[in-house]
Amino acid sequence: MGNKFLQYFSLTIAVIGAINWGLIGFFNLNLVALLFGSMSWLSRIIYGLVGLCGLYLLTFYGLVEQDKTTA
Repeated sequence: MGNKFLQYFSLTIAVIGAINWGLIGFFNLNLVALLFGSMSWLSRIIYGLVGLCGLYLLTFYGLVEQDKTTA
């Protein structure tokens, strides 16, 4: 169960990060900086979590390859 939680948590944080980047790209609105301050310690933690979750999600490519071979 712990592995499933980590997968869903990472995916959720990465999606939130992607939405934030979309807001920056389309509307020049950084929601994290707006809510928590520009480069405050809390916003730095959030940016770090998004980066770590993105790195973890790279391992999902291996899962996709495994599913392809078993199908």
